[in-house]
Amino acid sequence: MIVVVRHGRTAHNASGRLLGRIDPELDEVGLEQASALALAVGPVDRVITSPLLRTRQTAAAFARDVEVDERWIELDYGEYDGVPLGEVGPEVWARWRSDLEFTPPGGESLRQLGGRVRAALEDLAAEEVARAEAGGAERTTVVVTHVSPVKAAVGWALGVDDEVSWRLWVAPASITRIAATARGGVLHTFNEIAHLAT
Repeated sequence: MIVVVRHGRTAHNASGRLLGRIDPELDEVGLEQASALALAVGPVDRVITSPLLRTRQTAAAFARDVEVDERWIELDYGEYDGVPLGEVGPEVWARWRSDLEFTPPGGESLRQLGGRVRAALEDLAAEEVARAEAGGAERTTVVVTHVSPVKAAVGWALGVDDEVSWRLWVAPASITRIAATARGGVLHTFNEIAHLAT
């Protein structure tokens, strides 16, 4: 099972800013969310993380030994990184939503992000399928990542285009479970947040 989780909250998330390659740490709530997340998922065999600090801090709640995979880094928002959502003009949002190739100045398109996330998932799936065919026991791999890669992972599991990302909402410290089979990914759960209830 591939368990794709979004990192815990940061001050940037809480203030409603686009958060791509800027590298803030988790805030106090985010650290609590990371602990709750690890407890909810339970024992894991492998932890993979984006290289950014907020994901590495979240991954540390699962294990001391983690693998960093650059393909799970957040979308590069370029000049919009750190900008409040309300300050991005409606014409920009319209272009972004209608064109998967739209690239923020100095940034990355959703199509590019989707390509790297799908490649990472294909690699993980191939390993899991080979393991199963060899008679190995199922293992749990946690991937700690960001909102846009979680959406791309769901698109991969469902076999749909990256346009689906505009129709998904992903909470901080949420859990999405995807099984890897010889026929492709199978979405088991999406955006689990019951562990965050207070």
